[in-house]
Amino acid sequence: MLPSTIPLFPLPNVVLFPSVFLPLHIFESRYRQMLSDALHGDRIIGMVLIKPRQSRTVEPPAVYPVGCAGLISHAETLPDGRSNIILRGMQRFRVDWEEPDREYRRAHIEPLSDLVTDTIRHEVRAARSKLETLLGDRLETTEGEAIVPRDMHDEDLINTLAQYLDLEPLEKQALLERDDIAQRSHALIELIEMRALTTQPLVGLGLQ
Repeated sequence: MLPSTIPLFPLPNVVLFPSVFLPLHIFESRYRQMLSDALHGDRIIGMVLIKPRQSRTVEPPAVYPVGCAGLISHAETLPDGRSNIILRGMQRFRVDWEEPDREYRRAHIEPLSDLVTDTIRHEVRAARSKLETLLGDRLETTEGEAIVPRDMHDEDLINTLAQYLDLEPLEKQALLERDDIAQRSHALIELIEMRALTTQPLVGLGLQ
């Protein structure tokens, strides 16, 4: 269960999904403080996407209300004070309101749980097969090795593809906002099929 208040890390081009790992480089002073506080607390950071086409003078920039909380699974502090960390996606959340009491942004949130039923599991299993067919050799290295482990759970595979396929940030945000993993998998298939009909094919996975 997520705490009622978590720090926010807003970025213009990164969307985190549950159960997926995300490497991040921390260098701004406010986010160094955020990281320090998180490491001395529950190690949770909420990733949110910054809305596009805003004036650079707007501070803080507006963000989409649905994000994903991540647990810091690894943190390495560099000699100059910067840090490299790895977040593991935990759970989606909705921002209720923000607290202006820190150098960095903190928000009161509402955790969002994905509905899971036998019907949804069956739909996701079928979607996985279709995605593997659509993506073909993109799921393998040039040596034929699987980029995504073949024993990865269906839900984790959908979320991993949603995060790491070469999609626009707004497309990923729309996927994150889907109410359950079946809806997300169907929407992901539609995006891939639309790309196949346009001049903007998926370049790669970025998983290697």
